[in-house]
Amino acid sequence: MKFGVNTLIWTGAFDRSHLSLLPRLKERGFDGVEIVVFHLEDFPVAETRKSLEANEMQCTFCTALAADMSGISEDAGARRRARTYLEDCTKMAADIGAKTFAGAFYAPIGYLPGRRRTEDEWKREVEFLQSLGDTLARHDVTLAVEPLNRFETFFLNTTADAVRLCEEVNHPKIGVLLDTFHANIEERDVVAAVRTAGRRLKHVHTCENDRGTPGTGHVPWSGVFQALRDLRYDGWVVIESFGYTIPEIATAACIWRDLASSPEQIAFDGVKFLRRMAAG
Repeated sequence: MKFGVNTLIWTGAFDRSHLSLLPRLKERGFDGVEIVVFHLEDFPVAETRKSLEANEMQCTFCTALAADMSGISEDAGARRRARTYLEDCTKMAADIGAKTFAGAFYAPIGYLPGRRRTEDEWKREVEFLQSLGDTLARHDVTLAVEPLNRFETFFLNTTADAVRLCEEVNHPKIGVLLDTFHANIEERDVVAAVRTAGRRLKHVHTCENDRGTPGTGHVPWSGVFQALRDLRYDGWVVIESFGYTIPEIATAACIWRDLASSPEQIAFDGVKFLRRMAAG
């Protein structure tokens, strides 16, 4: 397993000014960093890759769909915009050296129409993800699709449904992202959910049940890591929490209190705990 941390702990707009984080993250025990980008224009691709290589750090890539993009919408324009955006993101991920591209790639986060998903939406999403297959294969990037909790999406909430989606898409470069925060809300058994993901598991996001430091709440970490070992999972385990002192991030993540002595302490204490868990 490789251990990373999501840049939303520090910023909602990663740019060249944040490259100075890399040696600190290396020193604190991370193998890599999950770079979150929402606006592709003017992103310092070459400089970022050079800095990662200089610090002997790997990376993963993460984004979200904007309000006018969707893989499930009946609006062909929204689907086309989403496809173009994710194709561009896939190329950027490859250009900075990322092999894994993570996110909720079906609808904008927070889109809640007040009903269950329809079969037509499901079929559109299967076709949407299939349409990305050639681009992912060409750039050797794996797309990890994340189920979210019911307060953030109506479309995909459980690992079982994410597995079903990936099986219907049936592409080797498309798999499941399991996030312990969302699983803690939606799964009856978080450990069983890891096992359900099985061979489709391509990426893992970790934080505590309150979005805080792994090991300080009630996520069943010993069982989670035993399941990962049993699956012979050798991918990324990324701490994903949020910079709760940054107003726009705190608002987006609905975090209204301090989760640790500082947001970055979630990362620095968390990686030590996760490495202990992984060691068994």
